[in-house]
Amino acid sequence: MEIILAAVTVLTILVLFVLVGTKGKPLRLVSHFQTVAGTIRENRLQLLILSVLLILTALFVYFFYLMPGAGAGPVQPIAFSHRVHAGHKKIDCRFCHPYADRSLSPGIPPVEKCLYCHDHIITRHPEILKEHEYFDTDTPTPWKKVFHVPEHVLFNHERHIKKEFDCSACHGDIEGVDRLKRHDFEMGFCIQCHRKENANLDCWLSCHN
Repeated sequence: MEIILAAVTVLTILVLFVLVGTKGKPLRLVSHFQTVAGTIRENRLQLLILSVLLILTALFVYFFYLMPGAGAGPVQPIAFSHRVHAGHKKIDCRFCHPYADRSLSPGIPPVEKCLYCHDHIITRHPEILKEHEYFDTDTPTPWKKVFHVPEHVLFNHERHIKKEFDCSACHGDIEGVDRLKRHDFEMGFCIQCHRKENANLDCWLSCHN
C-alpha cells in the first residue's frame, strides 16, 4: 500500500511539473522535443561532466555521512561506544551496570560513573563536557532504551548471571558495535534458550511471575 501511495505521489508531482512547465499545454513537449534533443547533443560533453560530478557528490555523501549510520542504533544523548569500552578497553559490563548480578534490573549508569574515569581521561572531549553539563545541573542522562521486554514478562538478570550466562547470549555482539540497535525480545527466543538449557518452561515460574 505504501509503495502504491508513493508511486501515485511521484506521478502526481511529475504531472504538475509538466503542466506548470508547459503553461497548461503538455503537447508542447512533443513539438519541442527535437529542439531539446539538439541542445542536449550540442552540450553533451558539459552534461556528461555535470552528471559525473553529481554522481561523485552523491557517492561521497552516502559513504561519508549516510553509510556509517546505516543500521546503527538510535543516537544517544552522549556518544557512548560499547565497542571502545567493552571491546577495546575490556571493561566488565557490571562496572557500568552494577545491579546485573544482584537485581532484576542491570541498572543504568549514572553520569557520576562516567566521570569516575573521565575526570582524568580526555577531560576536554566534547562528549565528556556533555557529561559535566548533566552532572553540574543535576539532570539525569536521558538514555534511549534499546532492549525491550514486554510488560507482562519478568526477566531476572540476577538469576541468569548466576547461571554464568554471558551477556552476549541475549544482547549479541556488544563489544563489536558503537551504537546498540533496538531489539524487542519475543517469547520464541526465550523458549528456545530454555529448551536448549533444560530450564524451567512453566509459564508462571519462568517468566510471567
